[in-house]
Amino acid sequence: MKRSEIDHIIDRALEFSTNRGFVFPRFAYYTAEDWQKLNKNSQEIIDNMLGWDVTDFGEGNFSRRGLVSFTFRNGNYEHPDLYPKPYCEKLFVIEDGQELPYHFHRKKMEDIINRGGGTLEITVYKADADEKLDKQKSVTYVSDGERFTVPAGSVIQLPPGRSATMTQGTYHQWKGVPGTGRILLFEVSSTNNDKTDNRFLEDIPRLISVEEDTPRQHLLFNDYGEIKLKG
Repeated sequence: MKRSEIDHIIDRALEFSTNRGFVFPRFAYYTAEDWQKLNKNSQEIIDNMLGWDVTDFGEGNFSRRGLVSFTFRNGNYEHPDLYPKPYCEKLFVIEDGQELPYHFHRKKMEDIINRGGGTLEITVYKADADEKLDKQKSVTYVSDGERFTVPAGSVIQLPPGRSATMTQGTYHQWKGVPGTGRILLFEVSSTNNDKTDNRFLEDIPRLISVEEDTPRQHLLFNDYGEIKLKG
């Protein structure tokens, strides 16, 4: 993806979220220059991949299949002595009709929460022993404290205010229902590592390469390796 496109996507996500009354922490607005001024008091942001992420899964069509997210807080199961938080919190802005491909998590359990805007639909399967879609096994999930068991391949509708819990080994694909508008989506989960814990059904990259066509306005967490904290 081009850096100019990434920066534009983040700016639109900020605008949409703040117009709905949501306020981000300071580091959501840091420029590339701000990041270079940080000292080691900000090490947790770097180590736990807090902040922005944008991907089009290498397909070059973000509005069709893509993801923009912001991680507010996260633990670290590689370094639990330093970062003992057992939880993670994220925000996503889902475009009208935009899809997140089928994937499951090996370690993370997550609640997906529609906080406003359009309707999200989630298609669910269990993973079989070969990590493919199990088209026979039913799926059990919880929505706002109520337990449901549905056939493989069922579509869960999440209008604003509704949530669904995805357990480990549950394949899920989500999509903003076309014509219902953009969605402000939250995720509350156990500790997350986006570099290692996502198993996509298709052979697609979770983290993408970036063409630096313009000076950076925002950094993604995958850019943090270039930051040298002071002090």
